[in-house]
Amino acid sequence: MQLMIVLLGAVLGFLYSYNTEGFIFSSNICLFAGLTMIMPSLFKVRLSDVKLVWVYRTVIAKSLFLNFVLLPAFAVAIGLGTKDYGIAAGIFLLSVLSGGGMVMYWIKRSGGDTSLGFIILFINLLLVSLSFLMLHLFGIYTESYFSTLYTEDTNNMSSYARLVVTLLIVIPFVASRIVILIKPLAAFIETYRTHISNASIFVILFYLFGLQSTQNLVDLFDLQPELVGISLIAVIVFYLLDLLAARLIFDLDSPQEKAAFWHSATRYITLALVLSTFSMKVFGVSMLLPVMFAYLIQIPFAILLDKKLGQKG
Repeated sequence: MQLMIVLLGAVLGFLYSYNTEGFIFSSNICLFAGLTMIMPSLFKVRLSDVKLVWVYRTVIAKSLFLNFVLLPAFAVAIGLGTKDYGIAAGIFLLSVLSGGGMVMYWIKRSGGDTSLGFIILFINLLLVSLSFLMLHLFGIYTESYFSTLYTEDTNNMSSYARLVVTLLIVIPFVASRIVILIKPLAAFIETYRTHISNASIFVILFYLFGLQSTQNLVDLFDLQPELVGISLIAVIVFYLLDLLAARLIFDLDSPQEKAAFWHSATRYITLALVLSTFSMKVFGVSMLLPVMFAYLIQIPFAILLDKKLGQKG
């Protein structure tokens, strides 16, 4: 179902952009994503659950190591091999954004610890600023390899960091604390959370693929069609390495480690797509390709993985 929503939103948005002048980018899409996708995920995060960070410190440490050290290292190696700045940046952005809108669904279905799952989700959202910093450093230290001028571009990642943190972390968290106090509203959002999430994914994809800048994808397909295949292979290799590393690091017989496993095996693709709208001004429109393919790979991949874990259980 979600895969169909993703494809429909992306295709209709791209057709809109191709046949019209397209949308002009507004940072309000980040606020929309923060309130409709991130805020509901924070409802079940309680300050009293902070004690779980210490109780399961080893699991959380392994999760942070995998998501902010090992996977970015894989992404850098894969990205350099593609010889394309945009594809490399897209893979790297995926590597530093773990979990996603459906991660709690997969944790619950597979028998993982949902309480710890929410804590890890919250920690990873708090670390979005670190993810943006790492993408900025990636741009700085790879510009000579790709023969680009990242540091001389006034639109590099450092200029957007505060805006992204405010719209995607601060406002959604404050809003979640307020909504929790309004019991009928919180209950309504919880009841229709899946529908709200699917609708927001469609709106976000339609808008982002309907931007004027995505019209450059047509030129990319015409002038450098080989980048499509390169990007697809790069994303597949990344997910295979991700799964292998997560499987080796986490004990899937433990509900807590199973929760951390899902936060590593899946990436926050929609958030990556939102952030790439800032980033592709610097890295190039080919940055969208890995994120697009991640949708096509991760959703079926997660379904198969869930069935595998279910058979094991």
